[in-house]
Parts: sequence; C-alpha cells; structure tokens
Amino acid sequence: MKKVLIKCGGSILDELSHDFFSSLHELKKSGYEVVIVHGGGPDINKMLEKLNVTPEYENGLRKTNEETLQVVEMVLSGQTNRKLVQLLESHQLKAFGIHGSDNGILQGELIDQKRLGFVGEVKEVNDEIIHHLLQKNLIPVITPIATNKLGQKLNVNADYAAAAVAHALGVEHCIFVTDVVGILIDGELARELTTDEVEDNITNGKIYGGMIPKVQSALAALEKGISSVMVVSGNSPFYQQGKWLGTKIKRKEVMTK
Repeated sequence: MKKVLIKCGGSILDELSHDFFSSLHELKKSGYEVVIVHGGGPDINKMLEKLNVTPEYENGLRKTNEETLQVVEMVLSGQTNRKLVQLLESHQLKAFGIHGSDNGILQGELIDQKRLGFVGEVKEVNDEIIHHLLQKNLIPVITPIATNKLGQKLNVNADYAAAAVAHALGVEHCIFVTDVVGILIDGELARELTTDEVEDNITNGKIYGGMIPKVQSALAALEKGISSVMVVSGNSPFYQQGKWLGTKIKRKEVMTK
C-alpha cells in the first residue's frame, strides 16, 4: 500500500487547522497509509527555561547533555506526542504514539559527543512495529529519540529522523508541514523546484526571511537519501481531490554519459 511520511515541527502543532486533518482523511480515503514524525522544540525550550537552562545550538542541532536529554525525552513523549495524538483522535483519526527508542525503532550513533553531547543520527529503522500499527489502520506518531548499540538514548533532529523513516518505509511522499502553503517565488507558488533552484533562489534573495530555515530543513532531509520532499501548510488543505497542494523539492538528477 502507498505510504506518506509527515514531519510536523513542534512550532506548527498548535496551529494545525481543520483543513490539515481533512487532508489526512483524504489521504486515507485515497489508499495512503500515514506515518508522522514530530519535533517539539518550543515545548522543550519552555521546560528548559523553567529549569533555568539556556538552550544551546550548533549548526541547527541542540547540544544535549544528560540533563537536557532527560527534558527532551520527557517533553517529547509526555507532552508533545500526547498533544498530537489527541488532536488526531479528536478529528476521528486513529493514532498511536510511540517513542523512537521503543524496541529500537530508531537505531543510531552519536555524531560528536564532545561537541554536541547525546545528539545522534539514525543509522537503521526497525519498522516492524510501524508496519504492525499501519495494518491496524492506526497512524504511528513517532518521537525523534533513538538508541545506540549500548542502549544509550540519543536526541535526533526531527528532520533527519523523518527522512530516515521515510527512506526505510519507501514512502511515496515525504511531507514537511509548515505555516505556509509552499515556497513562493516572486509572489507565486512554485509547484516544483530542484535543490539547485532552491539554493539559487536563496542566493538571489527570492527565498528569504522565515522561509529559509523551512526549506533548509527540507534540503537537509534530501541529503539523507530520499528523492523528494514536499513543503505544505498545516493551516490549509495540502491534499484535495487527489491533488497535492504545496511545493515539491527534488534532488537534481545527475546526468550520466
């Protein structure tokens, strides 16, 4: 059966509209199985602030010592995941929240412990439980926490976790949910762009401001091995009457002789 991976950043969860959930219903009616990977940055930062801990980042990755890792895990599994599952079920979409570290669903390695702490990247996805939930007509909702071979839990960038799961499941579409309908170039929605075209439009200033980190997240996911991603809105329909609404970004095809 066709599969779709949807990545929801923590900043968009509170803004998801009725139209977003209607599009999920449309997907399921069209024969798609849906898997969601989510982040939780704003909720994590709020909790760290309460604990008087200042968040630190390097190249977009959250530096994660033992204390921060405990907060990340607690917030993602106990708050953000619960929030998203509840939202789905309140819109009559059956969902099941799972921690990426459960049963080694996301298996990873440390990137650079000295520099980043317990930040990892996914090396393997144990998709058995994901497939089991899909067979039960449930939407798996997965937190981006992995484990390494020693059983150490790792904080994984949600974009990278989404890309890893999408690649492992062989999804037809990898969807990045944002607060915009897609990428606008000169005021017009771009239906499809290559990675080179995205980079060129950042350089020439046609992609600017808050749109830059959104597309950079999509580009980072493409670097992890999937062929294309879509940037869509969580505030309006993104799939309607069998048509995708948003911007597709694909890797530039390498010409061979």
